[in-house]
Order: sequence, then structure tokens, then C-alpha cells
Amino acid sequence: MPLYINYPSWIKPEIFPGVPVLGLVRWYGLMYIFAFGTAFFILKKLLAEGALDSRKSDGTLVKATEDDIFSFIATGIVFLLIGARIFSTLVYDTSGDYWRKPWLIFWPFQNGRFTGLAGMSYHGGFIGGLLGMVFWCVRHNRPIMRWIDAMCTAIPLGYTFGRLGNFLNGELYGRITTMPWGMVFPDVPKSELFSSKVEWVAAFMEKIGMEAGNGLVNLPRHPSQLYEAFFEGLVLFLIIWLLHRKKPFDGFSGGLYTVGYGLFRFFIEYFREPDADIGYRFAVDSNAALYTNSSLLNISTGQVLCFLMILGGIGVIVVNYFLDKKRQHT
Repeated sequence: MPLYINYPSWIKPEIFPGVPVLGLVRWYGLMYIFAFGTAFFILKKLLAEGALDSRKSDGTLVKATEDDIFSFIATGIVFLLIGARIFSTLVYDTSGDYWRKPWLIFWPFQNGRFTGLAGMSYHGGFIGGLLGMVFWCVRHNRPIMRWIDAMCTAIPLGYTFGRLGNFLNGELYGRITTMPWGMVFPDVPKSELFSSKVEWVAAFMEKIGMEAGNGLVNLPRHPSQLYEAFFEGLVLFLIIWLLHRKKPFDGFSGGLYTVGYGLFRFFIEYFREPDADIGYRFAVDSNAALYTNSSLLNISTGQVLCFLMILGGIGVIVVNYFLDKKRQHT
């Protein structure tokens, strides 16, 4: 009995593969819509709780409205998409094409074929979305940290759909594994296939019950997209949601989200294969293979950024703790 799972052959990146016009609609784009819709739903729940209401300096109550949260999300989405795309093209793309031709960053065609804005970076979206929320709060004279707390309560559940979109696209898969839930993803580049004649590959295949061949084989990998959807999405949402009514001060939920995401993603990166053209940012062995984890000291770009998120989230919590103490004594 094989100790691995074949990626379902009926799953395609396109929702309507082969259908004119509709064939351009992809699962990943639909997941974005679900994500933003979920965030709007959570913010409406917080609105009903009065979590977004505030007071002016003269004590006048300013009640938030549904139009406010729609405008808030819309502004955040625009900044998020801009940040995610810029970060993906200028940080993760190593070809240098986007630095030489920056107008291509938002050009949705490649080689005369419509591809959409293929390539988004979470960390770029995080920075862009943060700037968008701050911009909106300043423009509408609303308490920045209170509104950021609300959005950070809503984001994780929506993020779950984003990673499910990655899974449906068969992208961002993990390193090879002998775990019984390891999955053989389709369309793996030829450079990431292995010769069955190599001794360790033959032993690997025998362990998982994969039939040996004479050519290149596609070994099962961690479904790291699902790990992220579960821990960085569902679990993190439940933690923040259960604590949001008991938060000790504004800024706590935002800091908790930043630390929580950073921690979960940092450890999941050990199961997720780094981009081949970037590799490790820091490694005890510069020639270490990317398809397997040989050392916890081999650190990817994502882990570096997550470590900075953890530090930043701790900083947000500490600073807002002392600001709250100061307000209580004035």
C-alpha cells in the first residue's frame, strides 16, 4: 500500500479549464474574494460589539458604520495588493527584469498571454496593508491601533482561503517527505525531479511503497500550504478571537497577530521548500539541498522576515502597554 497521496487529478488552477473567457478565472483569485469577504464579515461582528467606536478629545462618541469598514477594507486591499506585488517582483524575483523594467510589475501579460498579476508576497502585502490602514485612520481621524486590532482579528480566517488557493494551484509545496500524508504535486519542474537510480532515492521510494522506474521520479512533498492554512489561518484566528474581548489595551491584538503569524510561519518554513533561485539567506552549509531540511540553522528569506515580524510584534505590544499605562495616569 503506497504511503503517500497523489494530488487529485481533477483539480486545475482554472475554475473552468478549457472554457473560453471563463478559463481565465482561477481558484487563487476566487480565494482572494473569499478572504476579503470573510474579513468584512468579521469586522461587521466587531462593529456590532462596538469594538470600533471611539471618543473625541471632548468626550463625544464616534460610532463606526458599515460604510466605514467597507472603506477601511477597500483602502487596505489596494495598498495590500500594491505591496504584495512590489515585494514579490523586487525582492523574490532574482532575474532583475523588474528592476530594469519596473512598468512590468503591474503588467498582466507575459509573452502576449494574459497571466494576471502572477506572484504575490505575504510580507509585502503585510507592509502595504499596514500602510493602507494607517493612511485610512489618519485621514478619517480614527484611533489607529484600535482599527488595526480589528483588522488583525479578521485577517487570519481570510488568510486560510489564500493558502487554500495556493494548494489548488499546486504551488508553494513543501520539501520531500516519507510521511503518509506526503503529496505528489503535478507540474513539478524537471530540476526538482530525482533519478530513481540514485541509491538514496531508491531507498526513499521503497520506504513509501512507490514503484521504482528507470527515469526521473516525482517524490511526495509536505502539503505546506495546508499547514499554513491551518496554523497561520484557523488556529491563529481562534486564539485572537477568543482573546479580543479581553485585550488589555489597543494594539494588543495587532501585536499578537504579528508575533503569532511570525512564529507559526517561521517553523512551517522548515517544511516548505525555499525558492530555488534564492535558496537560503543563512546556512551552515552553502551547498545544502533545498528539497530536504538538513539543519535548523539553514534559514530562508521567509524565516528572516518572520523573525523581524516577531520582534516588531513584541515591540508593538510593549510600546502600547506603556502608552496605556501613561494614559491611565494622566
